[in-house]
Amino acid sequence: MNEIDQEDAFDRQLRDATPYIDDTGFTARVLAKLPPPRRQQLSLRSVILVGITLLGSALAYVLSDGGRFVTVNVARVAQLPALWILFIAFGSGLLVTTGGQIAAISKSRDLQS
Repeated sequence: MNEIDQEDAFDRQLRDATPYIDDTGFTARVLAKLPPPRRQQLSLRSVILVGITLLGSALAYVLSDGGRFVTVNVARVAQLPALWILFIAFGSGLLVTTGGQIAAISKSRDLQS
């Protein structure tokens, strides 16, 4: 609670320290000339994309024999020895961590240049 009060006090001090620059009504005139905000409408593009996605998902489900391949492969993985599953999990974690580090290094290089 004390940190929140302290942050509010800092925010108040920063707002009070900012000097007001008189623009002789320029900001008010510009805002008055702006068009009113439009209501967000459902675009035809989004409807088409969602429809095609649902159609593709249904088609993939039907063509894959109702997702039977998923249950077959889960049963196969369940029959693997525990040590293999441990190595697979460790390898997957290592790959994901390496990918994240590569992305972070790439992003930091972009920010430095």
